[in-house]
Amino acid sequence: MAKLYFKYGVMGSSKTAQALITKFNYEERGMRVWLIKPQIDSRDGEGVVMSRAGLSATAYVFPPEEDLYQSFQKLTHQIDVIIVDECQFLSEEQVDQLAMLVIDNNIPVLCFGLRADFRTKMFPGSKRLMEIADSITEIKTICSCGRKATVNVRLDESGRIITEGEQILIGGNDRYTAMCYQCFVEKQKKQKSLS
Repeated sequence: MAKLYFKYGVMGSSKTAQALITKFNYEERGMRVWLIKPQIDSRDGEGVVMSRAGLSATAYVFPPEEDLYQSFQKLTHQIDVIIVDECQFLSEEQVDQLAMLVIDNNIPVLCFGLRADFRTKMFPGSKRLMEIADSITEIKTICSCGRKATVNVRLDESGRIITEGEQILIGGNDRYTAMCYQCFVEKQKKQKSLS
């Protein structure tokens, strides 16, 4: 029985690497994978999914308004599994469309992405996945203190924590770091005391 999977973690937790390894494993067994990602994630170029470890693959890129259910129906070849990278950028409607693909086509959909933004608020796509996914798994990594990292911390050019601004700012290690919640709070207190 196919399922809708949500595999989430903070930045740097190997989400994309795991998505690409999963793709490889399916293809090694002769199965066809539809690797897709939202258009807003343009860090690695048009139509490319790339991990920090250097793994990469070509992906179908879709705009925010695309109906993924309809796009899947238009494919001319059989697909055995759908893998979504950067799924936090899905709309709630697109998550529901993927869920219907699982139900109507008995095809597994594996979504990899962030749970929350730099303000510790959930992304709409991640929130909807938390509500309806059949399987939810945390991909863990650690803070520099050794505790489990749970916060995607946005940094300014001076390395100071930013807690206000637009929810989406595409960036990598130059703009974000992963921390445990305790370090996140303590570093903000220290910043305020130095201001």
